[in-house]
Amino acid sequence: MRPTLKQITSADNVQYKQLKKLADNPRERRKRGETLLDGVHLLQALADAGGGVELLILRHGSGDDREIQACLRRFADTPSIELSAALFDALSPVETPVGILALYNIPRHDERSPICAVLLENIQDPGNLGGLLRTAAAAGVDAVYLSKGCSEAWSPKALRAAMGAHFVLAIHEQQDLPALCTTLPRVIATRLNAPQSLYELDLRGPLALLFGNEGAGLSEELAACATQHVRIPLPGKMESLNVAAAAAVCLFERVRQITLI
Repeated sequence: MRPTLKQITSADNVQYKQLKKLADNPRERRKRGETLLDGVHLLQALADAGGGVELLILRHGSGDDREIQACLRRFADTPSIELSAALFDALSPVETPVGILALYNIPRHDERSPICAVLLENIQDPGNLGGLLRTAAAAGVDAVYLSKGCSEAWSPKALRAAMGAHFVLAIHEQQDLPALCTTLPRVIATRLNAPQSLYELDLRGPLALLFGNEGAGLSEELAACATQHVRIPLPGKMESLNVAAAAAVCLFERVRQITLI
């Protein structure tokens, strides 16, 4: 059984002020290397991946919820605090909070050579970024590298959209992607006018795939770093795909090739 929870009811509480600053400020998250995880789903995904958290934060009265109780059992040795409903709701990034948050140390990953990497340049919308991370994780990608112009990977919106993908990917932020490309043996970029179709390319073996900004696509500098350019055939009456769809097509064509018997 958990000990009696420390209860916080004042916004002037030092610990609460630190949590609120972390919730509201991307620079604070980067400086401290911490973020807040919201809700049962993210915490269960983290537990499934073998991860832990530094602190559990409960909304007053939420401990009676069965899903939250099950979640608490999986983090039985983690310290907990309870916030008044007003304080918790002000801290939570969602309009209708489930009732549980957690303080999480953002992992730092070794610079190992990935079998399959995704390089993202200047993805602006955190929801798009989270969706791309979710697709990458589902397709078995090892590592994702984000340019300095990308949205924050560990923001609340990106975390929600990724649905736990953060915990199974090696995510590297603030990267010099052109310099990184020089260290990778095979780098593939999609281009509308590329002569070779994606479906003509052997995608087995180590590789990295480049994807660019939602509106502008890849910069010329980064596109020039690719060792191969391919196009995604579009037989319909649209000129291009959005970045999330293009990434899904490319990554799951690779999955199809490596899983063929």
